[in-house]
Amino acid sequence: MSGYIDEPDSMLSLPRVAFIACGCFSPPTPMHLRMFEIARDYFEINGTHKVVGGIISPTHDSYGKKGLAPSLDRCAMVKLAVQSSSWIRLSDWEVHQPQWMRTQAVLQHHQNYLNNYINSPGDEEQNGPLPGWLPLGLRDRKDPIRLKLLCGADLLESFAVPGLWAQEDIEEIVSNYGLVVITRCGSNPEKFIFESDVLTKYQRNITLITNWVPNEVSSSLVRRLLGRGESVKYLLDDLVLNYVMRQGLYNVKSKLST
Repeated sequence: MSGYIDEPDSMLSLPRVAFIACGCFSPPTPMHLRMFEIARDYFEINGTHKVVGGIISPTHDSYGKKGLAPSLDRCAMVKLAVQSSSWIRLSDWEVHQPQWMRTQAVLQHHQNYLNNYINSPGDEEQNGPLPGWLPLGLRDRKDPIRLKLLCGADLLESFAVPGLWAQEDIEEIVSNYGLVVITRCGSNPEKFIFESDVLTKYQRNITLITNWVPNEVSSSLVRRLLGRGESVKYLLDDLVLNYVMRQGLYNVKSKLST
């Protein structure tokens, strides 16, 4: 399958959008990728946007979260996980910065790069090779691409945790980029938005999408099972699981390694 997405003529004039997911991805699970597919379906079935690409940006090693594998390993696992996708790609820009980057700064870098690339004359090789996360066919049109932060409802709710997010960052993310929130059936993100003055102010930039096929497999659950010596077969992509075993990540038990 090529990197281009076949589309009806009716989509050629729609505004363009790309999704970026930020987080640990330690390890990346199938649900991380399913979020991209669910979001693309929603936008394209509703005929509101043309989705041009999906970007996974693992966090910097200095983030220091428990269970965080080295960025070299996390990037390698993401590359393996997206091998079967024609439009979701890894960005390793964040992990190569001198220190941990705020989510707002990650969004700003990728948004600026996308639109600078579209408007540049075309001789980009003089500035070095293009990043691997850059979607194909961007210069087919000259209109800008809007980058949106793709996340689960847990990230949306984390905005209310005291000291976790700077209020100015929340406002800039929601006002200048927008959120695409994949929620669980039965959750009530609308109430959470109502209770936040900032989110209510920019709620037109928040897209809520219900995932009707629940999947509770998380990275922390996978790490727990691996540490106990239990099987995670079919909970991870086989390529990712084989990598975990070869590298001995997450205190994987020796019997699994063999």
